[in-house]
Amino acid sequence: MLFSSSATEFPATGEWLNSDRPLSMKALKGHVVVLDFWTYCCINCIHVLPDLKMLEEDYAGQPVVFIGVHSAKFENENDVNNIQSAVERYEITHPVIVDKDHHIWNAYRVTAWPTIVIIGPDGKIAYKRSGEGQLQDIDVMITALLKRRDIAAEKISITSSPKETKRVLSFPGKIDYKDGILAIADSNHNRILVTELHGTKAKVLYEIGSIAGGLMDGSFANAMFSRPQGVAIADDRIYVADTENHAIRLIDLKRKTVETIAGTGEQSKGEPHKGKLNSPWDVLFRNNKLYIAMAGSHQIWEMDTRTRQLVSYAGTSAENIIDGPRHSAFLAQPSGLATDGEFLYFVDSEVSALRRVHFSSGVVETLIGKGLFVFGFADGQFDKALLQHPLGVDYSNGKVYIADTYNHAIREADLRTRTVSALIGRKTSKICTIGDTECDYLPLYEPNDVISLGDALLIADTNNHLIRLFKDGKLSDIEIVF
Repeated sequence: MLFSSSATEFPATGEWLNSDRPLSMKALKGHVVVLDFWTYCCINCIHVLPDLKMLEEDYAGQPVVFIGVHSAKFENENDVNNIQSAVERYEITHPVIVDKDHHIWNAYRVTAWPTIVIIGPDGKIAYKRSGEGQLQDIDVMITALLKRRDIAAEKISITSSPKETKRVLSFPGKIDYKDGILAIADSNHNRILVTELHGTKAKVLYEIGSIAGGLMDGSFANAMFSRPQGVAIADDRIYVADTENHAIRLIDLKRKTVETIAGTGEQSKGEPHKGKLNSPWDVLFRNNKLYIAMAGSHQIWEMDTRTRQLVSYAGTSAENIIDGPRHSAFLAQPSGLATDGEFLYFVDSEVSALRRVHFSSGVVETLIGKGLFVFGFADGQFDKALLQHPLGVDYSNGKVYIADTYNHAIREADLRTRTVSALIGRKTSKICTIGDTECDYLPLYEPNDVISLGDALLIADTNNHLIRLFKDGKLSDIEIVF
């Protein structure tokens, strides 16, 4: 596509979020229009959002309009309600159009997420580039386009009605449980809740973090996190994957302090020795080693908790599904970790896979999953089973439990029979009938994690903003008691 070509008009039937009305290129003539082609599963797309937010603030009041074009990868991401939930989770304030059938994607010949397209005041394409790390180049282009004579004198008025919803939890991420203690990553409240679990009540012992978010060590009263995800209890310590701070934090329950033990607050583009991390999504503690699902670099890292030395454990940073020796294997956005002592199990979300690393041999093996664009919902033998962007995993008694996130389900993988079955599913129909037991409880909505309690499961029901207990075939809500 030549950058001098004209911008394509938005589809008249397109659904808009964060806008009081449909927008058009005709109405935006005279403006600099920044299109962000994204999909909410994509960690690289998530990395671009802070850059766009910074630019939106810098150019507030000037004739510059930022528009998200949500072009889905997974089937689940085509649902406008799910996209709205993602917009809320990532606090996106600019307008977003749902590119349901990839009409806009195809018109601009986009081939990768994320892609930025900038349109000048004359309606011509001035810039197009894929990938992260474009902040400076986008800034330079906007500044140059604003100097043109055909720029609008005033910015078009676009209003939206943000939802003000108060919840006990907000998009809870990972959970961990040990000896009666339940740790919850209350992600969008930027805090960790340490609770004592009794039945369906979780009494809060410690609330650590500030809703405002940030990166600060110190006492429980002063510490700050930024959308933390993974938590791992290790006796009187809790390790935290502080995802959007690109850091690993250590909560000391005896001293009541929080300390950053890895990461600088800035996203890494390279290896562990650089001192920076890249969107750590989960953590697992074993034998004085901390294993880190480094979603942003498509790797698993390992930290010696005594020396705090970090090394790459599995994955090359290339995104795909290729087995073999752990240092040459390809992973794809690993997001959840579990172990049986012999293997490190992980869910590789972008390839909809359940995989494992043998601690002794160091070989990566895929149990379920076939490729970046092979996903769905199918039970049965491992080689026939399908998942859809799973984020959580746990092991217990020869079985692996999977938070099959985009299928809104919990799946059980039996390692002995090498079969998968659905423990908790979700009706495809939204219509309930009298006597329909599946409508007796709130269905799961993009669960992020699952923990086995032996005869029960704890589930981080992320988009329902709940922790759920599954026992005797029934789902119950865990009441958080302050």
